[in-house]
Amino acid sequence: MIKFLDIQKITQKYTGEIHQAASRVIDSGWYLLGEENKRFENNYAGFIGTRYCVGVANGLDALRIILKAYMELGIMSEGDEIIVPANTFIASILAITDNRLVPVLVEPDIRTYQLDDTKIEAAISPRTRGIMIVHLYGQCAYTNRIGEICKKHDLKLIEDNAQASGCKFNGKTTGSLGDAAGHSFYPGKNLGAFGDGGAITTDDKKLEETARALANYGSNTKYIFDYQGLNSRLDEFQAAILDVKLKYLDKDNQRRKEVARYYLTHIHHPDIVLPEVNDWDAHVFHLFVIRSGHRDALLHHLNGNGIQALIHYPVPPHKQKAYKEWSDLPLPVTDKIHNEVLSLPISQVLSDEEVETVTKTVNSFHPNNSKRTT
Repeated sequence: MIKFLDIQKITQKYTGEIHQAASRVIDSGWYLLGEENKRFENNYAGFIGTRYCVGVANGLDALRIILKAYMELGIMSEGDEIIVPANTFIASILAITDNRLVPVLVEPDIRTYQLDDTKIEAAISPRTRGIMIVHLYGQCAYTNRIGEICKKHDLKLIEDNAQASGCKFNGKTTGSLGDAAGHSFYPGKNLGAFGDGGAITTDDKKLEETARALANYGSNTKYIFDYQGLNSRLDEFQAAILDVKLKYLDKDNQRRKEVARYYLTHIHHPDIVLPEVNDWDAHVFHLFVIRSGHRDALLHHLNGNGIQALIHYPVPPHKQKAYKEWSDLPLPVTDKIHNEVLSLPISQVLSDEEVETVTKTVNSFHPNNSKRTT
């Protein structure tokens, strides 16, 4: 079986250094908000290109805390609207509704799966306070037009950078393109921890101070609470492990691009739409997502030939029971994408032979009379 993502094999690359880092934490006797966390925050801020980084418990909390901080600072208030792509992992939307803000779903561009910047202004209302872009699948969602729209309408630009650590736009790293960004270090991410982890990056000192307090029960001074906060902290073990892996992230992302180039060059199939890549710096291929009108049959074909492929994501947010009030929203592009997408194995530890096998197996697919998914 060719695994979709072999986390154990990825970990083996760093085993020695990770053992040293873990031993250092154990010997320190300090497991939260210590030197490892400070070191990683400084190094990750430097990597992203921002003045500040705040380690938190996970990527969802990172986005939740950013929005909550804006509310505490009086920039947003309950009932205000945040524009967000309709095709995203549900965490992007949960962060908005958890703060009693209102998500306004905007369709993606069918070619890139990213927020369609030609459809944003029509969604802006007097209650709009921000735009959340999601660098979905590892591809940069930012465009100059989005930046101009935010300036024109005085909107905060929030990046969901959960899937795109190390991605670039005109030389700048995603996570530094907007006013604030949320990052996830879930184990399956390009920069993954040994459990949950997340971070906030920003150049805004007031936002950083407020977010840091909110992540620590609402306190910047022990036992003094300025806000009704959360318990959302990146522990010392995860910080130490992430700091080890951060050194190799650019190299690991480069290998992912090599795998993607091979797929793009060698997959030739009339029933398959390959991802569109216009700028190789602007994609780190957290996922390699293809589309097919016979997606379910293709998935069965791959699984039957010992290749683990997955769907990201089978059900869009507006069709989820959690947001049943949106079930009748007319979002045809989003629906089409979710009915057709399929993710092929991609990682820095896939061998050339495995990549070739995946490619040949995809090319050998014959839909015949299989039922179309769209």
